[in-house]
Amino acid sequence: MLNSYEFGAKDAPKILIVHGLYGSGRNWGAIAKRLSDVAHVITVDQRNHGYSDWKPTHTYADMAGDLAEMIEQIGGPVHVVGHSMGGKAAMVLALENPQLVERLVVGDIAPVAYTHSQIQFITAMRGVDLTQITRRSDAEKQLAELGVEPALQSFFTQSLDHNAKRWRLNLDVLAEEMDKILSFPQIAGQFDKPTLFLTGADSDYVTPEHRPIIKKLFPTARFAKLPAAGHWLHADKPREFEAALRAFFKLD
Repeated sequence: MLNSYEFGAKDAPKILIVHGLYGSGRNWGAIAKRLSDVAHVITVDQRNHGYSDWKPTHTYADMAGDLAEMIEQIGGPVHVVGHSMGGKAAMVLALENPQLVERLVVGDIAPVAYTHSQIQFITAMRGVDLTQITRRSDAEKQLAELGVEPALQSFFTQSLDHNAKRWRLNLDVLAEEMDKILSFPQIAGQFDKPTLFLTGADSDYVTPEHRPIIKKLFPTARFAKLPAAGHWLHADKPREFEAALRAFFKLD
């Protein structure tokens, strides 16, 4: 079972939130707490992230299987929100196990292969001298010297255990499986329940050229953009992101 964090009454409508690459369930705590006034919100650490188990593989079949196991444990179907890598995992879950998903929100990602590798961030995290770390700010300083922008310095160090002087990320497996993370599997099925592709207006991860494949797999898909938001749209515009979830999941 994946490590998880729960918010809200257990008899309320369930929302499962799935983080992206290098993230964790804790990254979504603020949004989950706010939604917990009307929902039972579960955020998870995906495999090889946070406090979940480190596994030798990191495919979307793996991740979707982990999510299916979680939903079967908590009782489904549930609303699902996935961002970036988590959005791809959520899409595979919905396509392969539609009975487990009520409504789906995909945050700033399309069911396609991407070419912009994220391996440079693994290189940067590996470049941090953990023996010299006593607090997160020490790691942020080193990441800055390695060319990582401030927002990502803070994001990455949320997955740093500075006391144990280790990353809570299985960097070796994530590096080995990066080609699979950037890809999207060939799936013959469809998910015909309500689906929202919510993107950042300043992001180029989802383009008009992606719409045919999205509509093929998710025929009821709707599209919305958050103004002045980039790829990390939930961090750039958290209240607007939350409002979109409330409206789409019909929670208010």
